[in-house]
Amino acid sequence: MGARSALGRVLVVAGAAAFAAAAPLTAQRATLPGDPLSGLTPAEFEEFVLGLEDFLEVETAEEGLGPAYNGTSCAACHIVPAIGGVAPMTVTRAGLRDAGGAFREVEPAFGTLFQSFSIPTHECQTVIPPEASVIATRIPIPLFGAGLVEAIPDAALEALADPLDLDRDGISGHAPRIPDRTTGELRVGRFGWKSQRASLMDFGAEAYRNELGITNDLFPRELTFRLSAGQLARCDAVPDPEDIADPATGRRGIDNLAAFLRLLAPPARGPITPAARHGRRVFDAIGCAACHTPALTTGPSSHPAFDRRTVSLFSDLLLHDVGTGDGIRQAGAGPGEIRTPALWGLRFRRPLLHDGSAATVVEAIRRHAGEAAPARAGFDRLADGEREALIAFLGSL
Repeated sequence: MGARSALGRVLVVAGAAAFAAAAPLTAQRATLPGDPLSGLTPAEFEEFVLGLEDFLEVETAEEGLGPAYNGTSCAACHIVPAIGGVAPMTVTRAGLRDAGGAFREVEPAFGTLFQSFSIPTHECQTVIPPEASVIATRIPIPLFGAGLVEAIPDAALEALADPLDLDRDGISGHAPRIPDRTTGELRVGRFGWKSQRASLMDFGAEAYRNELGITNDLFPRELTFRLSAGQLARCDAVPDPEDIADPATGRRGIDNLAAFLRLLAPPARGPITPAARHGRRVFDAIGCAACHTPALTTGPSSHPAFDRRTVSLFSDLLLHDVGTGDGIRQAGAGPGEIRTPALWGLRFRRPLLHDGSAATVVEAIRRHAGEAAPARAGFDRLADGEREALIAFLGSL
């Protein structure tokens, strides 16, 4: 992308120095949020740093920002407790229900995202049309451990799916198959609140276009709503695609971003007290683990960091209707469905639920319904000590 911000340069240098001082991470200290995976080669660490630099860069209109956008850098939405985390902000999606009650997009070519800002504001601001009857907000999802999530085989997720509830346990999660724009193949979606993307390249490239307004080889069209060609020409002077390869490295911004996400370490577990150990047993007993699967496993890989590794994310990565859906139909997800959020790193996240409407873990649990109703009922029946143990367990994640 363009020139780096001073903050970005400082943080990249500091991060590289910290990595060099701590390598190998496993021998020196526990992995901290925002760290790269341990055991990277120098070339891989250079890829991580290049991606971190792009992640931190504050974009300008001259570099392709806008004309419609939600933030000026990736870090604007992913910074708590470290780069790659979350932020107390939301994005907005909207659509409408037809006469039969089915959800549809206001304009299919545009989708459902309506950005909050534009350049210049008076000419190119996207506005939710008055006919929209479904309006939803979503908070950022933390990105730690994303490369391990990507490395979980499709077959492993499909084996967990039971879309028709054939075992009659009331849980009917499904694994949507999504076109991967990098290969043209169908893969099981796993990134985003609606599992709308299957690979990190796709996920990052869409975020560049959706959140920053930076078009790229995978998403070459500006995401603008009901702007005329003349308006768009006046608002966006940079030819599309705006993300072009750096002559010095031959890499696009989306290449750097995908590498950064792939090499970002998962969150380490917090202290495991006796109460937390007991709370884990309560978690299993009341049925939380039916969707928040404690661990999955990556497939075979030539890279040791991804080769048949245990991924302790506490999610089945499937779509479920647990009463907290946002009313938006997107990719393979129905209006009431949300991807099971991973609970690793939960102690670093607030607010909770897809829209940030739950301030505490207890509030989020009590909002569960639908497929999660039995687990919520089990939580409600817990004695005070059992409930406190469960909260201690969740606080250790």
